[in-house]
Amino acid sequence: MGVLTISRQVRNRLHGSWMLISLIFVVLLPFLLGTGLYIKSANLLSNHSISSLLFSTEWKPISGKFGLWPFILSSLWVTILAVLFAVPICLLTSLHITQYAKRWVLSLMHPIIDILAGIPSVIYGVWGVLIVVPFVADYIAPLFGKTISGYSILAGAIVLAIMIIPFMLNILMEIFKTIPEELTEASLALGATRWQTIKKVILRKAFPGIVSAIGLGLSRAFGETIAVMMVVGNVTRIPYGTLQPGYPLPALIANNYGEMMSIPLYDSALMLAALVLFVIVLFFNFASRMAIVRLEKNL
Repeated sequence: MGVLTISRQVRNRLHGSWMLISLIFVVLLPFLLGTGLYIKSANLLSNHSISSLLFSTEWKPISGKFGLWPFILSSLWVTILAVLFAVPICLLTSLHITQYAKRWVLSLMHPIIDILAGIPSVIYGVWGVLIVVPFVADYIAPLFGKTISGYSILAGAIVLAIMIIPFMLNILMEIFKTIPEELTEASLALGATRWQTIKKVILRKAFPGIVSAIGLGLSRAFGETIAVMMVVGNVTRIPYGTLQPGYPLPALIANNYGEMMSIPLYDSALMLAALVLFVIVLFFNFASRMAIVRLEKNL
C-alpha cells in the first residue's frame, strides 16, 4: 500500500507539474511575442523617433521614410465599420434563435454557423471581388455622386463583417443560453411582454457578455488579412471616407514581407507594423475587460 501511495503521489505531482508548465507558457506567450517583435523592430526605433513613425504619412522605404499613420487609420476604419455592421445582425439573430425560435432552428443554425466560420478567408476575398466590389462601385458610390472602382474601405468592411459574424454570433448565443430561465419566467409571470423581458431583463443581465463579444470581435477583425487585402484597394494614403481605398496594417505586412529584405530598416519597419498591430489588439482586449469588470460591479 505504501508503494502504491507513493506512486500515486508521484503521478499526481508529475501531472500537476505539466499543467503548471502549460499555464506558465500560455501566460508568457503574449510577452514572448511582444518582446520578439520589439527586438526585430529595435533597429528602426534606434534611428527614428516613435512619434515620427506612428504619425508620419510618408511611406517610402527606399528613401528611409516609414510613416505608419495611413495604415493605422485604414485598420481602424475597416475594423470599426465592420464591427458596426456585424453587431446589430449578430445581436438580433442570437436573440431570435435563443428567445423566439423553436429548438430545431437552433439545431439547424449551429452547423451553418460552423460552416461559415470554417470557410477560408481567401474564399471570402474572392466573393468580395466578384460581388461586393461591383456592388459598391455600381450602386453605393453613385448614391453619393462618386465614381470609384469599388476597391475601398467600405468593401473591406462589408467582407470583414461577414467574416466575423459567425465568431460573434457563436459567443452571443452561448451568452444568452447561460441566462437562467427562471429570470425570464418570473418577468413573464409579472405581466411583462416577451420584448419587455428581453429589453429589461435578458439584455441587462447579458450586457457584460455582449461587451466581451464585441471586444473579441474587434480583436479578431484587426488581424484578418487576405480577404480584406483583396478588396480594400491597398493605396498608401490617408483615407478620408469609406468610399476611398485603404491599406490596413495586416495587408501591409502580407504584401511586403519577403520583398526587399536586404534593406535592414525595411524589415524592421514591417516588424514595427506587426508590433503596433499587436499593441492595438491588446489595448482593445484590455479595454473590453476593464469595461466588463466595471459593468459587473454596477449590476
